[in-house]
Amino acid sequence: MRHAPFKRTSFVTLVLLCALGQPAYAKKMYRWVDENGNVYFSDQVPPDQVKHKRETLSEKARVLDVLEKAKTAEQIAQQKRLDALRKEQEKIIARQNANDKVLLSTFRNIDDMNKALSNKMASFDAGQKVIEGNIERTQQQLQQQQQQAANLERGGSKIPPKLLADIAASKQQIEAGKQELLRHQQDRQNSEKEFKADIARFQFLTQANNNDGKPVNGDSLAASNASNELGLFVCQDAGQCEKAWKVAGEFVATHSTTGQDVESEKLIMRAAPQKDDDLSLSVSLLERNNTLQIFLDIRCRQSSLGNELCSGAKAQSIRQAFAPFIQSSLAAQQ
Repeated sequence: MRHAPFKRTSFVTLVLLCALGQPAYAKKMYRWVDENGNVYFSDQVPPDQVKHKRETLSEKARVLDVLEKAKTAEQIAQQKRLDALRKEQEKIIARQNANDKVLLSTFRNIDDMNKALSNKMASFDAGQKVIEGNIERTQQQLQQQQQQAANLERGGSKIPPKLLADIAASKQQIEAGKQELLRHQQDRQNSEKEFKADIARFQFLTQANNNDGKPVNGDSLAASNASNELGLFVCQDAGQCEKAWKVAGEFVATHSTTGQDVESEKLIMRAAPQKDDDLSLSVSLLERNNTLQIFLDIRCRQSSLGNELCSGAKAQSIRQAFAPFIQSSLAAQQ
């Protein structure tokens, strides 16, 4: 490896100045290596050399600072994607943790939840009877008004404007009542669906045994189950993470419907979804709370069908299968 001096100050001059101890000349010096392995020393870095990693040296040739080499446009884009994934991960985890905390602190067991669901549905049913009763009374009122109008017509009398207005108002009330009843029934369905999802989540977080049938700690189980739900694999150490990263890449390739896009040491990402039924998976290697984690992200096309796909059962089942797939693959390798 050769030393290529620049015109301003050579490495030899630098060493001489250090040996002579001349404090008057205390400019910082820079040292870097180009793509060909040539080592350079200078008090200024030419524009065509700023892309390289360089060290700042003191007047005694000690390293004061190290500036990493400039990132390429592709590396910058990947870093932005990693940052976005990290923020998305934090947001999902925070939201899920908050929901789980409320759920676990509100109910003691499944029986409590089933009773609460039953009470909630009974409340909806009672509300529905009130709406139906109002509709029925208004319908009876309308029948009386219409009968009164018919009697007047048979008697040759003109129907008063007020009676016509009352008939129209009754019809509007009946229609409004029917719309309210439809909304109420839809609210009941949505509430029942959400409550049953909470029951399933509670069971998921508090199930008694692991896959081996052995009891596990409740807090650890909840954390493990929550990770599976989010599509998150938490590495035990760097060695395990290296093996898990390869397995994660296989998982992405298997479940994605789009072609390969990016593959690096920290990001494996498939191409953007183009069709409504496309699933584009990516995994990112992130560090959170001094722990290495592999985070799965699923992208769908930005459309109503695409959004439905990403929020539906298929995408959720892929997330839930991610961590167990890695765990089983690693176990098979042992």
